[in-house]
Amino acid sequence: MNVEIITIGDELLIGQVVDTNSAWLGQQLESEGFHVIWKTAVGDVESDMLTAIDAAMHRADVVLITGGIGPTKDDITKKTLCKYFDSGMHFSEEVLATINELFSRNGRVLNELTRNQAMVPDKCTVIQNHAGTAPCTWFERDGRVLVSMPGVPYEMKWLVSNEILPRLKKQFRQDVYILHHTTWVTDYSESLLAIHLTDFENELPDGAKLAYLPQPGLIRLRLTVHAKSEAAATDIMNEQQAKLRKLINGHILTEEDKIPEVVVGELLKEKGCTMGTAESCTGGRIVSQITSVAGSSAYYAGSVVAYSNDVKANVLGVNAADIERYGAVSKEVVEQMAQGAIRQLDCDYAIATSGIAGPDGGTPDKPVGTVWIAVASRNKVLSECNRFGMIRESNIQRSSNHALLMLLGLIKED
Repeated sequence: MNVEIITIGDELLIGQVVDTNSAWLGQQLESEGFHVIWKTAVGDVESDMLTAIDAAMHRADVVLITGGIGPTKDDITKKTLCKYFDSGMHFSEEVLATINELFSRNGRVLNELTRNQAMVPDKCTVIQNHAGTAPCTWFERDGRVLVSMPGVPYEMKWLVSNEILPRLKKQFRQDVYILHHTTWVTDYSESLLAIHLTDFENELPDGAKLAYLPQPGLIRLRLTVHAKSEAAATDIMNEQQAKLRKLINGHILTEEDKIPEVVVGELLKEKGCTMGTAESCTGGRIVSQITSVAGSSAYYAGSVVAYSNDVKANVLGVNAADIERYGAVSKEVVEQMAQGAIRQLDCDYAIATSGIAGPDGGTPDKPVGTVWIAVASRNKVLSECNRFGMIRESNIQRSSNHALLMLLGLIKED
């Protein structure tokens, strides 16, 4: 069953707001056997919206729209849909009751603009939005379905999970079962990995395909299988995943769809250990990644962002003479930073980074992209020098990911 996603709002086109809705929708739909064939972003212009809606209704079985149904003048999705479906509007007491319940629960006073959210198209099924004030509307024409939802992510997610997906699954019988399996791969560039797996990809059976999803220093390999039943898809997946595992043995971070900071955190919790960070060139990126994981307080002690040499010396205890002799970007300094983090934060493991992220600051001996990374336990310290590249953001992210992988290796050794 083919699905098209339309996201509406000028803010999406000018980059003021990043569209996370369509990414989340794509994941949910594919996991339930719906095939997303097209994604469109369109501004708050009626003619453009009508063109996008009409094109979608001719090529997809289901069209999902997010955005443009708020109470302000720029929210014109509801009126545009009424024009497309040649529909009038009426006031829904049921929607008003839902809005009143939400406002009462939050101790807010209903205003006239929000009250107008209860105006709904005549030619639709209204689905109550218990997470917000804008109702969801479900239209049908010629066996096709169009659903309009709020653009607010948590409202959209509540509606999809609790109302839309259950209704779509009931209405559209799925003849194809879709199965995904993700493997995180280290120590390969995307092109080298693709060359290495050329024969594997060429020999994949019908209904199976491999996707490369690179990020700095890591690659997510997603193997997808389409089959007529769950059992058939599982058999194909198990066979192909076994072949893939053999081909990339020794370069697998995890065979679950888990980012490195989650893998590190799970291992620390399993061992009952804690960690901390001492960051210079990464400027807190590593701690941001670690603490983005729910429950990280169980194993994360804290961080020292030692951007200046004074902080390296006075807080982490790095020998000032070593900074002068070897430079802040050096093996001697980064190892002392990691050891200092363990002392100051009283943790079992630590990561330290010191480098030249760019775009300036490089020298012939230490060009932009030179990053020293150290990982330490209470009785061991390991370090290595990396030359990542000329792009600042890439250098910071690659340093952060590589540091997490080095720490993972140290924890496993212990």
